[in-house]
Amino acid sequence: MSRQMKVARASFRQLATSSAASCPYTTKSSPLYPSHIPTSSMQKVILGAGSAVAALSDPWRADMVAVNGEVTGLPALQYMHTKMAASQEGCRILSDQPRITSSLLPDLAKLPPNTLGHQYAAFMERNKISPDTRAEVTFVDDPVLAYVMTRYRETHDLTHCVLGMDTNMVGEVLVKWVEALQFRLPMCVGGAIFGPLRLKPLQRQKYQQLLPWAVQTGQGASFILNYYYEERWSQDMGQFRGEMGITLPKDLY
Repeated sequence: MSRQMKVARASFRQLATSSAASCPYTTKSSPLYPSHIPTSSMQKVILGAGSAVAALSDPWRADMVAVNGEVTGLPALQYMHTKMAASQEGCRILSDQPRITSSLLPDLAKLPPNTLGHQYAAFMERNKISPDTRAEVTFVDDPVLAYVMTRYRETHDLTHCVLGMDTNMVGEVLVKWVEALQFRLPMCVGGAIFGPLRLKPLQRQKYQQLLPWAVQTGQGASFILNYYYEERWSQDMGQFRGEMGITLPKDLY
């Protein structure tokens, strides 16, 4: 986790602790999992509003986006859990709670070039990103739903990879459209709606060209979180996309 994100988390922890002292009957008294920060409904409103303003003013503030997703996303997380629990593969993910970390990447890079694992490792290397930089979930008041949020975060870059979207502004907004339609998370909906406002003319042209594809993919693809990636690293990427119901746009590049 970056120093900026650590500082932001520490600040929110201090806010939650000080607020809890004045409202002792409106928040859970003990953490539900190691990184959990118990918060009341009022605290969540304050955190949600503050993080939304910060995230809208600077979409690259991943720490603010993360906080907003946690304090505003309960109905969406419940929906996501229901979708996973209804799938045999999703059920096993909820039971096993696998984690995606950078320790996987060296072995994945050794797989054949056509495989999901190799292409994911190559994507991470090309974009100079690591799954270890994802913030820990802290404000979700349920251990199972906290894992659902964790799984979403740790597979976000995989979603980029499978969709063929780089981590630039256009790619991020298009992925947010797919995620908004798939997951219903308010932060994804907000990113899809307000993200385009910051696009430059050439970016906007590309975005408008690919938006119908993103909407169709979000609505028509299988539920993304129901795929046990750790068991599919050796699967051919084209076959995997076909199984998910994902086709790359012809005018991607």
